[in-house]
Amino acid sequence: MLTPVILSGGVGSRLWPLSRESYPKQLLALVDHQTLLQNTVKRLEGLANQSAPLMVCNENHRFLVAEQLRNIGVSAAHIILEPIGRNTAPAVAVAALTALSRDSDAILLVLPADHLIAKTSLFREAVTAGVPLASANNLVTFGIVPNRPETGYGYINATDVIEDNALSVKRFVEKPDLDTAQQYINSGEYYWNSGMFLFKASQYIKELETYAPDIVNSCRQAIDNAKKDKDFLRLDADAFKASPSDSIDYAVMEKTHSAVMIPLDAGWNDIGAWSSLWEVSEQDSEGNVILGDVLTENVHDSYLRAEHRLLAAIGVENLTIIETADAVLVAHKDHVQEVKKIVSRLKADERCEAELHRKVYRPWGSYEGIDAETRFQVKRITVNPGASLSLQKHYHRSEHWIVVKGTAQVTKGDETFIITENQSTYIPLGIKHRLENPGKLPLEIIEVQSGSYLGEDDIVRYEDAYGRE
Repeated sequence: MLTPVILSGGVGSRLWPLSRESYPKQLLALVDHQTLLQNTVKRLEGLANQSAPLMVCNENHRFLVAEQLRNIGVSAAHIILEPIGRNTAPAVAVAALTALSRDSDAILLVLPADHLIAKTSLFREAVTAGVPLASANNLVTFGIVPNRPETGYGYINATDVIEDNALSVKRFVEKPDLDTAQQYINSGEYYWNSGMFLFKASQYIKELETYAPDIVNSCRQAIDNAKKDKDFLRLDADAFKASPSDSIDYAVMEKTHSAVMIPLDAGWNDIGAWSSLWEVSEQDSEGNVILGDVLTENVHDSYLRAEHRLLAAIGVENLTIIETADAVLVAHKDHVQEVKKIVSRLKADERCEAELHRKVYRPWGSYEGIDAETRFQVKRITVNPGASLSLQKHYHRSEHWIVVKGTAQVTKGDETFIITENQSTYIPLGIKHRLENPGKLPLEIIEVQSGSYLGEDDIVRYEDAYGRE
């Protein structure tokens, strides 16, 4: 049976400031009303003889992934949680071992969650053509027919036709310089490396045992000691962290004698930078992509996106301008690959803008910072219908809650009571408390925190519906 494996572990740093570690690009609706992850899952519709997908994601994104699947009516076979990123080879290894526990003949279709494919029917045709090859113990990859010399992708050198449209793989090559990329295009023997694969789970494990035994051994132990937690499969952290970090390409595909490639010309894009998003988005008569509250005068061939306020641009061209609640990016389209350097500097300076948006999502809803000074901060908290925060206390801050929409059930010490719109309550420092939404509409409150320390780590949890410590 065909088992889709959706890899959702990336952070998409080149799409900062929209994509951040806590809410990366695969979870964003960048092209249409659905997120890249949702589009990846929906793309599978129409493939024959397939099982429910296996999702592999960062543990911190687990509730976001689960919610996005629920919103499109899809149930995953498992959502496998990585305690730490170890690249694609271990991620697919744990998916393969999970699939084999249910189906000894499982064929894995490995797809990154953050790609765009415009012509989904051609994608499904290529997958269907690859299934017999995978059944015959070949490791199938999909090479994108290039339409320009691209320095941001790796390449696959494939020539001899072995069956129908499949080609034998000669070698994988790293991202080239522009002159080399042009030579690849001129030769007609090179394809962009899509990072999509199709192979039997058992064959992939066999290849790993040959070429990367440390990976498969660590992943076996991580699966053997994994714990089921609601919809999630929690890998054993110590075992998975012991695995070498390596990609499928390095660990297996560059070494195996069983690699074959199916050419794919289906409007593929990995949305790896803002320039890629400009290319695939609808442009106006001036070549601009304009999203949000944007005013322009004499602007050409630019990507302008306003998330929270008016953005005005005059007399510029070939720019990327992204406005968010707490950061603004201005970059020439030829230099958008360097956004990653800004993110690295933010991390080095331990700035929160690398990881968090001003609006932070939690399994119960979200909170958004409104104002902050040394000894106080103000947040807008939204609690989903039927959801609740953990029973908790703080050592260093007290809190005032004012309900602005909906109904709140408050636990404060030994008391439990209801407050509604325009009512408030005070939570003293050190008192156990919980906020719940018993209603059918979202609950919104304004929270004013005051104290000597206001960090998110000043939380002692006693009970939590979401398994958080």
